Amino acid sequence: MSILFTNIKELVQVRKSTTEPLRGKEMDDLPSIKNAYLWLEDGLIKDYGSMDDFLPHPAEEVYDCTDKIITPGYVDSHTHLVFAATREREFEDRIHGLTYEEIAARGGGILNSAASLEKMTEDELYEQARLRLDNVVAQGTTAIEIKSGYGLSVESELKILRVVSRLKKSGTSNNCIIPIKATFLGAHAFPVKYKENREEYIKLIIEEMLPKIAEEQLADYVDVFCEKNYFTVDEMLRIIEAGSAYGLKSKVHVNQFTSLGAIDAAVKAGAVSVDHLEVMGNEDFTALSGAKTIATALPSCSFFLGLDYAPVNEMIDQNVAVSLASDYNPGSTPSGNLNFVFSLACIKMRMTPQRAFNALTVNAAHALEVHDELGSITIGKRANLMVFKNIDGIAAIPYNFGQVIIDQVVVDGEFI
Repeated sequence: MSILFTNIKELVQVRKSTTEPLRGKEMDDLPSIKNAYLWLEDGLIKDYGSMDDFLPHPAEEVYDCTDKIITPGYVDSHTHLVFAATREREFEDRIHGLTYEEIAARGGGILNSAASLEKMTEDELYEQARLRLDNVVAQGTTAIEIKSGYGLSVESELKILRVVSRLKKSGTSNNCIIPIKATFLGAHAFPVKYKENREEYIKLIIEEMLPKIAEEQLADYVDVFCEKNYFTVDEMLRIIEAGSAYGLKSKVHVNQFTSLGAIDAAVKAGAVSVDHLEVMGNEDFTALSGAKTIATALPSCSFFLGLDYAPVNEMIDQNVAVSLASDYNPGSTPSGNLNFVFSLACIKMRMTPQRAFNALTVNAAHALEVHDELGSITIGKRANLMVFKNIDGIAAIPYNFGQVIIDQVVVDGEFI
């Protein structure tokens, strides 16, 4: 199928190449073409340019995009989209003054989600997750990472990852298939039965979970929640090293509440990304400056829990490659809406719309290692796009906070 969009008001995020993530002043540049055309063939970007240079193209379908802006779709590199139950009770507990840590200490949080998931069948879990995938794709997410971590047992962790594997193949309810990466996060918390025997649970992860996950090829990455009262830096390194032996790269939770030296350790271990980063010390900036590791901020989590926001502009000024993601999960971010993440980044983190959009597209694609196929308007990349009408520019997206002003989403050259 060959499709041609003509008279596009503005074609945004036009780049010849995105082999490297954006850093420093590069984050301020958002290249675009006004009064543009875009030619798609077999789900890929075939050609683009100014209407001033337009020549006839052999398209089967032609769409006049007067007053419309076209951009690449969002990439969400950090979610926990597969879960069993929401946690409204804990939401009320926080309103009454309990902290995230206090809720977790009395059996809430991750352990609560694990208990609910254990009771749910794989099919039930899949049907719920598929509906959530429907929603986020309709909101502009055209590639996504999904973690396990609400199982905390061999059977339940495998159950989550098998659901993710099914989603990779089936896509949304209308069979729209977007790139999905799976992350094994068995090291999300210590189950109650292992609270006094941490070493046994770590052995369970390394000696039982990882081999079975590798055997079924259920994961692309391994993750660890490295934080006070959770997993130490040394434990994190043991687990990601064990994952590496099975070909799993690492993406880790760090610096949400405390700076423990995990960023430096993760960077040296070759982590693809370090995520959260609400609490940063000087040594953390130094470790990330110029590193290949992507720094992923999760502003929806800060918003929902009332935490500080990651100092993204300071990171950018120190030559750190910054991306943004949703952290969609039932406890601290019950939303996968990247349009709202865009708004929070501008309103609360003081990112310019240009910086935030680059973080949600090009750099997010690097954080998910799909930068060769997504994240920009580049010849040869997949035609995963967002179409907006009656707006003056991308600043309208974060300005209209809490709303989805996308007119249409395109995946592999097809309207969904």
